[in-house]
Amino acid sequence: MPRPRTHDETLRLKLLDRAGELISSDGPKALSLRKLAADAGTSTTAVYSLFGSKPDLVNALYAEGFRRFGTRLAAVPHTGDAASDLVRLGIAYRESALADPHLYAIMFTRSVPGFEPNAEAEKLARATLEPLARVARDGVSSGQFADVAPEVIMVSSWGLVHGLVSLEMSGTLPSGFDLPGWYEKALRAHAFGWLRPASDTSSTPLPH
Repeated sequence: MPRPRTHDETLRLKLLDRAGELISSDGPKALSLRKLAADAGTSTTAVYSLFGSKPDLVNALYAEGFRRFGTRLAAVPHTGDAASDLVRLGIAYRESALADPHLYAIMFTRSVPGFEPNAEAEKLARATLEPLARVARDGVSSGQFADVAPEVIMVSSWGLVHGLVSLEMSGTLPSGFDLPGWYEKALRAHAFGWLRPASDTSSTPLPH
């Protein structure tokens, strides 16, 4: 009979979530591998077996955050309605951040001093924004969006959603500001603002 696996994916994810919670609530100095193991009901040997070292653990946290983030964005349907697709991606962005707030800071603020993701994790992080880049490219090439570089639409859209979500999660929005109620309206104002005016014939849309 094969020996049961004790250092499996379930334990790995449990350790990652707990590590993210420790950093998020108490700062990076709170991340002790011994405490992490105790909180997860396992041994330090298991932590070392799964991650190798504390820097490797933080790198795994970074990668796991972007893996979950990328999965949510990739699940948003690409309908061909560029402005509406941008709005849906923005909504998925916020949902991902609120679902894993303990990973968000590690992903975007480098909350662990001295941490630099390895090349594989950085590649994963960059790839998560491909759905947004695709909508921007398709919107411009189809003639739905104004004739600007797709990167301008992509980065400005990212900046809007990231800024609003970061303000929400850090608790620095003005008192009484109803972000859940106004978030989609802000996204729609931005996305639909990129639409080409009906009278604009300055360039011809590229064929699909």
